[in-house]
Amino acid sequence: MPDRLLSDKSVLVVEDEMLVLMAIEDMLSDLGCTSIKVAGTIDQALAMIDQNEFDLATIDVNLNGERSYPVAEALSARGVPFAFSTGYDKHGIDEGFGDRPVLTKPYGAFQLIKVLTELLDRSAAPVPEAA
Repeated sequence: MPDRLLSDKSVLVVEDEMLVLMAIEDMLSDLGCTSIKVAGTIDQALAMIDQNEFDLATIDVNLNGERSYPVAEALSARGVPFAFSTGYDKHGIDEGFGDRPVLTKPYGAFQLIKVLTELLDRSAAPVPEAA
């Protein structure tokens, strides 16, 4: 694995399936993440976003039958880069978030590394100045 890709990063993981959540936590820990907060519902995720600062996030699209777009909107408003995770393909993502990376379940460390690297690269890219 890359040498501590997420050293000192704070990550929010929004996932309602406990076994999937535990696997994601293990992968993030292996990548050097020092703060991993988890939420299994939209309300829990929104409360965590209000109470914490995050460098990155992954969001399950479907949380107990509800779409997680309010979480995505809250993260977007705070400028937190995030990726969706889903058991479906990218076509299941709402049009307003079609530019976000998608982790297709089941995924492993290689896919997680690829998407998180993309998120980190995007957030580090300079913002073009207005003409």
